[in-house]
Amino acid sequence: MFSNKANSIFQDVIATYKVLNSVDQPFQNKYDKGEDLIGHLLYRKCWIDTVQWAYEDIIRDPNIDPVAALKLKRKIDASNQDRTDTVEFIDSYFLDIYKNVQPKPTAKINSESPAWVIDRLSILALKIYHMQLETVREDASDSHKQSCQTKLNTLLEQRTDLSTAIDDLLEDIANGDKYMKVYKQMKMYNDDELNPVLRGIK
Repeated sequence: MFSNKANSIFQDVIATYKVLNSVDQPFQNKYDKGEDLIGHLLYRKCWIDTVQWAYEDIIRDPNIDPVAALKLKRKIDASNQDRTDTVEFIDSYFLDIYKNVQPKPTAKINSESPAWVIDRLSILALKIYHMQLETVREDASDSHKQSCQTKLNTLLEQRTDLSTAIDDLLEDIANGDKYMKVYKQMKMYNDDELNPVLRGIK
């Protein structure tokens, strides 16, 4: 099942990042682009998400220096664009994989493309990792740990459901029961021509 591979890669990414646990550590993809393109893209996708998770924690420090906060906000903006670009690369991969599938006359479109479901699965891996830490935090109260365990159980159930959904979607596309139609995000705020503020200072 595709979801097994994706979930395994996501867990490996998080564990690898946490060895140094620094947003400044160098990135090295464990999957060769030429040998395993989807593995390469999944690894990169989750690495982006993992670093951005840390960025989002740091920027919420109420004592953060304003200049540092602005610099970090720029990094978050760039990370968001990188995330979107990578999701679209993943969809391009699937479009190529299924390019010769003839959809059935009864085929329907899905509300999300495969890559955007995978995006949610990657974020979910991070939620599960961090919620699990809360269940064993030594300085936390028993009630806090219990509450987090309940949340963790829900997140694990959600991962099972989401994994099933992505596997079913890919099978439906392969069988011609559903068809892919991808809309680019067309984000405007990073574009010098589409963002009026950026356009005004050119």
